[in-house]
Amino acid sequence: MLDSLPLSRKQLQSIAQATARICLWHGAVRSGKTVASLLAFILAVAEAPASGLIVICGRSLQTIERNCLEPLADEALFGPAARQVRHTRGATTAVILGRTVHLIGAADARAEGRLRGLTACLAYADEATLLPEGFWTQLLARLSVPGARLLATTNPDSPRHWLKVSYLDRAAELNLRAWHFRLSDNPSLSSVYVADLAAEYVGLWKRRMIDGAWVVAEGAIYDMWDEQRHVVTELPDMRRYWCGIDYGTTNPFAGVLLGEGVDGRLYVAAEWRHDSRATHRSMTDAQYSAAVRTWLDDLGITPEWTFIDPSAASFSTQMWQDGHPGLARASNAVADGIRSVSSLLAAGRLLVHQSCEGLLAELPGYSWDPKATERGVDAPLKVDDHSTDALRYAVHSTAHEWRPLLTNTDGFAGP
Repeated sequence: MLDSLPLSRKQLQSIAQATARICLWHGAVRSGKTVASLLAFILAVAEAPASGLIVICGRSLQTIERNCLEPLADEALFGPAARQVRHTRGATTAVILGRTVHLIGAADARAEGRLRGLTACLAYADEATLLPEGFWTQLLARLSVPGARLLATTNPDSPRHWLKVSYLDRAAELNLRAWHFRLSDNPSLSSVYVADLAAEYVGLWKRRMIDGAWVVAEGAIYDMWDEQRHVVTELPDMRRYWCGIDYGTTNPFAGVLLGEGVDGRLYVAAEWRHDSRATHRSMTDAQYSAAVRTWLDDLGITPEWTFIDPSAASFSTQMWQDGHPGLARASNAVADGIRSVSSLLAAGRLLVHQSCEGLLAELPGYSWDPKATERGVDAPLKVDDHSTDALRYAVHSTAHEWRPLLTNTDGFAGP
């Protein structure tokens, strides 16, 4: 079967290595992950124990038929084995290699009840991120036959999706093996199709659908953010610098250094962060003040202004007492600040140095709060927003300084 298909090295490796209790193929659209996972599944059916049920789960019976059974019955894909896939459209069972396979749609949490009482030896989950978490958990509990396996495929979702946080991110702790696929991993696609598909997506959607990255797309505040466009490895000479600081004690403390390049762009040139939860070490206002001074001294830079989180009154006082120059209360007009950052990113006038890891991690997931949106309020989710807040302070507090850059093209090379 495998010899007749133009499979990539990654596809072949994933099929051969799909021996863990949980096997997960994830990544870009049309990247070859589904074909690889279905090949692994049909081989697993051939080897499945006689005891225990075999199940295929998906968002609905229709998606199971379209995404799983129709490809499995395609002789061009699966050769002679496809003739041993029998299913009547609308039926809740199929026969694959002589084994009865139960088809279970799971559109909401109530679907969990369909798993109660069954014992399974093999399961396949189509588009796992669309399944309710409770259903997934119950499915794993039902795979109690020795050697039972769950094979699943999915496109990426939010980096905080339960499948990412509770399973992919904990792969080293679990009996789980995962393979990440990019569009380039599918050898059956023509170069013209790949180029056309890649051109159809921009920003975060490109990261998710083409690169297969787990990033937030729906509700993203900076949906124009694109690492390939906005991240730089080298910095030009700078005309001047400003600093933005988001204060935190139990939450991370973040400082970003914003510079105006001689090329007419703004650059996030450097970042300093301290996360007391991660380091298990809290810092006082005096220690933070000294750390910021050391950070800037090591860079050899004195910002014209340092804009501090307006809620951090005691820290501002400490910085003033320690003689930090150019201290100012940051503008905390959240919506206006977001618009300022957005306008610069959209125009290609705000770039980020690759060393700013905290900011680079936060920007893709910085999202609108859906509950606030329901109330008609534009407000960001207050999670993982420390470097993004520091950036907003620096950018919006200096808007009168850089605003001409959006209309004045002198010395500007373009996005």
